[in-house]
Amino acid sequence: MTSAAEPVPRLRSWWGWGYQDAHPDEAECLALGALLPGTLARPLPVPRVADLAVGRPAVTPPPSLARLVSGDPGDRAAHAMGKAYRDIARALRGRPGRIPDLVSRPTGDLEVADLLDWAGAHGVAVVPFGGGSSVVGGVEYRGDAHRAVLSLDLTSMDRVLEVDPTGRSARIQAGALGPVLEDQLRPHGLTLRHFPQSFEFSTLGGWLATRAGGHYATGHTRIDNFVQSLRVVTPAGTSTSWRLPASGAGPSPDRLFLGSEGTLGVITEAWMRVQERPRHKASAALAFTDFRRALDAVRAVAQTDLAPANCRLLDPGEALFSGASKDGSSVLVLGFESAHGPVDGRLAAAVELAREHGGRVAAGEEGAAGAGAAAEGAAGAGSGAVGAWRAAFLRMPYLRDGLARMGAVVETFETAATWDRIPALIEAVRAEVGAAARAAAGQPATVNCRLTHVYPDGAAPYFTVAVAGRPGDEVAVWDDIKAAATDVLHRHRATVTHHHAVGRDHRPGYDRQRPEPFALALRAAKGALDPHGILNPGVLLD
Repeated sequence: MTSAAEPVPRLRSWWGWGYQDAHPDEAECLALGALLPGTLARPLPVPRVADLAVGRPAVTPPPSLARLVSGDPGDRAAHAMGKAYRDIARALRGRPGRIPDLVSRPTGDLEVADLLDWAGAHGVAVVPFGGGSSVVGGVEYRGDAHRAVLSLDLTSMDRVLEVDPTGRSARIQAGALGPVLEDQLRPHGLTLRHFPQSFEFSTLGGWLATRAGGHYATGHTRIDNFVQSLRVVTPAGTSTSWRLPASGAGPSPDRLFLGSEGTLGVITEAWMRVQERPRHKASAALAFTDFRRALDAVRAVAQTDLAPANCRLLDPGEALFSGASKDGSSVLVLGFESAHGPVDGRLAAAVELAREHGGRVAAGEEGAAGAGAAAEGAAGAGSGAVGAWRAAFLRMPYLRDGLARMGAVVETFETAATWDRIPALIEAVRAEVGAAARAAAGQPATVNCRLTHVYPDGAAPYFTVAVAGRPGDEVAVWDDIKAAATDVLHRHRATVTHHHAVGRDHRPGYDRQRPEPFALALRAAKGALDPHGILNPGVLLD
């Protein structure tokens, strides 16, 4: 008797988002290019590792570490960059930047510590790497201050080590990708309930190191909310905080490493608060002819105790592109979920609030239920406008890469500000960033907006910019646009990032936003924990 053949694993793209087999083909690239005037006549070819100048590694690990380390050119190229637009554009033009000399895959804390010790003694920069989905230059090395670069890939450390059903918490290794983590929690009837758009291709450690935001619009929107304790390996030793529901004992040790982006230490595991899996879901979509009134409706919902899982407002351009609306309306997607009881009453109350501000329910939408946005059951999917939004949400990164092959500059940036600043901020971004894009590219540009997360005191606008690039200079076009966007955000006292982290791309804005006394403390922490300056150099501070 022969057993059934094992399924063939899907291959990740070394240069673009997600899976190789999900990328747009040439015909789809051409159709996408037709949407933007001035794009290329033919798509750029899919880049090949064989066409890159991948030299020999500048260092050789000792025999004791050799089994953990790879010098394979394809492996190294796949760890050279994240998945931002400027990464995709550079790969398409054969300019990926400095490729790491080696890729290591430790399986435990001791091996991480041994690799850090060796790297510190030999002047090797270490860039922690989870799923590689950074869109801010967070996993690449820029510069030449170190003789070699080691990419520290943690995905071999991917187990749920313990589950405490009484306290609803789990000890999880940092290299667990989203689906891997959830598959191990599912038999316990539990979920972490953190589903960023990168869910399939990002890790718990990456979420913690970047203070990632998930799909959910209210309540526990950020990974910070789920942390009970952290274990972090640094060149100066291993930090393990106590597992506690709360503590007032001085500054939180976990807060030092949450958002540290691998520059202070390597997060190797965490105790995380988990939840029962939701069983009750309902959603609705409402259309608005007046975007300002739609903003007021979202604020009204956010300032109640209804706590929608999804409260995502799409402006007319965003709604049109996602297929949620074709008549120039803005669209508000509302979703509710619970593990304990029906949510129809909460949905009805939120819909009524939105109606009071001029919203109208799309036919067939109210009460729709379905699976969620990031491949894992977030409320807010279904048919009609809600289903169209969900499909576009999951497909968008692949479409961006298809447009990039056509020479288009298509990228996003996100922020957060208080409600009193939100309307003027959105108007300024549309006008000033749109003008900067037109000036940089010499072509008409589109700037769309959606709200991804909402709070009683403010919201997180998420902007998409699309314009045909100058052939060969697409990255320079985006850099000009990004500089203009950073300036607008700073003038309106909006954060340089709400959930994408700082990396290297946001450093100019972060340096302007960060208080100088805090910068002084951060530099001191860096010097104490990483005395050789090997951990992710250039992230957060010089």
